[in-house]
Amino acid sequence: MPPSTSEPPNPGQLSPLPGVHRHITTHDSNGKAVFHSSEPGDWTTYSPSMAFDIIYTTSTSPPNMNNDRDISDHEAVRNSGKLGLVNPGGSVCRIVDFGPSSSEEPAKGIMHRTQSLDYGIVLEGEIECVLDSGEKRVMRRGDVAVQRGTMHEWRNTSTTEWVRMIFVLLDGEKIQIAGQELGEDLSAGGEEVAKALKSQS
Repeated sequence: MPPSTSEPPNPGQLSPLPGVHRHITTHDSNGKAVFHSSEPGDWTTYSPSMAFDIIYTTSTSPPNMNNDRDISDHEAVRNSGKLGLVNPGGSVCRIVDFGPSSSEEPAKGIMHRTQSLDYGIVLEGEIECVLDSGEKRVMRRGDVAVQRGTMHEWRNTSTTEWVRMIFVLLDGEKIQIAGQELGEDLSAGGEEVAKALKSQS
């Protein structure tokens, strides 16, 4: 399926998909809505087939939007170099581009779990969501995954097309099942992804 717009890629963007822009709103002194800022995507490349763009973060729940406090907090998080997959006590909105699979090797993602409730929405292409039980679902443009602290990976099975998803991760409590605590698990390679994300912040 072709991209929905001919917008050129952002500078430094890995994929050929349309560029993205972030528009943040605020209020003027009279309480009228105005735009605070408009910026192109700022991408970090993790591998030849994966790149991230952090759209926004919050550090409290609910966020404090008085005097643009949440914007200041977001900028502090971005400049800290400490942001991982999840922002403790808050949220992260992130766009991820997944490159095509090699024709010589089957598609494979990174099995991982974050201590968060995640909304994953497919913006472009088609991707498999695979769970550690072996269950899987094929997701297409407009489909939404609600990840509730489960082990999962993302696989772009196409050998020609890129996939773009947007994720909103909300920090959550650790899950207890049959006396076992299920916290963050990045042991299968997710730690390297987290390091790449910190390099962007």
